[in-house]
Amino acid sequence: MAFQQPQGMQVIRPAHEPPTDVERVVEEEIREWHFHIYFLQRNAAQHAAALALRDAILRLRRDGAFVAVPLYRVNTAPIGPHPADTLPIKSEEIPLQYPLLKLGYSSIISGPTIEERKAAGRKIEQTLRGEKEAAPAPAED
Repeated sequence: MAFQQPQGMQVIRPAHEPPTDVERVVEEEIREWHFHIYFLQRNAAQHAAALALRDAILRLRRDGAFVAVPLYRVNTAPIGPHPADTLPIKSEEIPLQYPLLKLGYSSIISGPTIEERKAAGRKIEQTLRGEKEAAPAPAED
């Protein structure tokens, strides 16, 4: 189901685009988090920015920067304890897989190459392909 922008609402582009280049993310040592992306109801610009952030996370996962499992659903109304719209990110697998990626404090002298990271990302995408709750990464640019 595609998001339909209400009539008369103007889409404003976010001032900061989330990074999607795996080399930059690895070089800057961005780590894993458990988080929800909140956005205001009936705000097309915030909804679009939340989806852009989710897609950036999915591209980085696909390219092997880290393991994250954004859920496919986007909550467009308050649900459970969350007071606003949310885009939940499930990352409970990270503590087990993080050392295998040899990132950050668990790294040895040399980490995996970008090609090795991308291969790991493809494997994760393949594993998650059958999970109805896991959002797929956008097609490669």
